[in-house]
Amino acid sequence: MPPAKKKPRTYDQAKIRAAVTAQFGHVARAVGELTPEQLARPSGLGEWSVAELAAHVAWIADSLGRGLARPPAAVAELTAVAWPFATASLAGKISEAARETLTGAPLPELYERAGARLAGALEANPGSRVLDLWIGDMTLADFLVTRTVELVVHTDDLNRAAGLDIPVERQALAACTRLLADALALKAPGGAVEVRVPPFAVVQCVEGPRHTRGTPPNVVETDPLTWIRLATGRTGWAAELGAARVSASGERADLSGLLPLMG
Repeated sequence: MPPAKKKPRTYDQAKIRAAVTAQFGHVARAVGELTPEQLARPSGLGEWSVAELAAHVAWIADSLGRGLARPPAAVAELTAVAWPFATASLAGKISEAARETLTGAPLPELYERAGARLAGALEANPGSRVLDLWIGDMTLADFLVTRTVELVVHTDDLNRAAGLDIPVERQALAACTRLLADALALKAPGGAVEVRVPPFAVVQCVEGPRHTRGTPPNVVETDPLTWIRLATGRTGWAAELGAARVSASGERADLSGLLPLMG
């Protein structure tokens, strides 16, 4: 008999809303103190400068607020766990939006406006609201979970590129880690490999013999930040394995062909 289909993970909506708002606030405060020299540095993301990356984060919040101001869509087309695989097709459009955002106003003004719009929109809308989005219509609840990925990943990008130490909300880090782990299980369904990202996520993936008790024969384990960097293409499997930030045991425990999940 095949194993029962796993139910989609659920998230505490109040905690996700609080985490998204708080993480955006952390980034806003840090960006407001960046020097011209820091803003001009390469971001490490294609041709973007740190200023363009910072503008993109402002756009993330502002676009959510603007999306909630539009009439709702009828039915959700995309779930949170499927979202990572839909992002590649929008890379060019998102890059253009970041540059347009940067020319609209100084960064502190952009962040102040986006933060106010985000707060007002979240207060006025339930999680069941379906947003009309470029990437596909999504419920607000699901879309907010994806915002934890955007904010955590780009917080890490800004920290590395500009020499910052922006804190990461624990709830945002947890949701980001779990969503990307679940996306791996969706991409490579099965029970042959157990992927552990303590303390936030454990998933089984990859076709093959399924273990039922004791220690699985194929285990991958890493920390949340390394996992997030692997899943989003910020680093590579071989490099992290060589640096002992990833442990992989078992003949099926090589995930290099499955990563990154999004770029």
